[in-house]
Amino acid sequence: MASAPTILVFGDSLSAAYGIRPEQGWVTLLTQRLQTQGYGYQVVNASVSGETSSGGLERLPRALKLHGPGIVILELGANDGLRGLPVNAMRDNLARMVQLSQAAGARVLLVGIRIPPNYGPRYTEEFARVYPDLAQQYHLPFVPFLLQKVALDTALMQEDGLHPNAAAEPIVLDTLWPYLKPLISHTPRTEGH
Repeated sequence: MASAPTILVFGDSLSAAYGIRPEQGWVTLLTQRLQTQGYGYQVVNASVSGETSSGGLERLPRALKLHGPGIVILELGANDGLRGLPVNAMRDNLARMVQLSQAAGARVLLVGIRIPPNYGPRYTEEFARVYPDLAQQYHLPFVPFLLQKVALDTALMQEDGLHPNAAAEPIVLDTLWPYLKPLISHTPRTEGH
């Protein structure tokens, strides 16, 4: 039997379950949801806390070769933004990761992030525009903001105000799921609803 197609989650601390137990993170919850709903996918979490888009670009070719994913969930950029790194460089790095993933035969779900306005409105605006621009350019499905439903709720965030807590992770998955489901829905192992 052929091995199950792979979803490669390629992100930073927001996908690496930073500050909580790995099994509480949205990626583990995604694995469980795919199993319960009968989708024959395996999920590989290649996320690294603190990862920037340039670090991700360096790691991606090996991850693509190693795992041969059918889908890549690309969730990077937050650390570029928090460090005030040049937005153009981030855009180029993400674009290159999209190209590499597509060239490897994977479909890409781009995950958008917003950053606190520490570096002023212009930087924050330019940063926010990268994701919809790339999604349009490469015809990608994209999640406008992964932490949409949790970022402003202190009860759902860790004390640093940047990372979701365990209670928030199912909500984070629910934010991403509607964008991922169309990419996987034509390959359920059993007939879904």
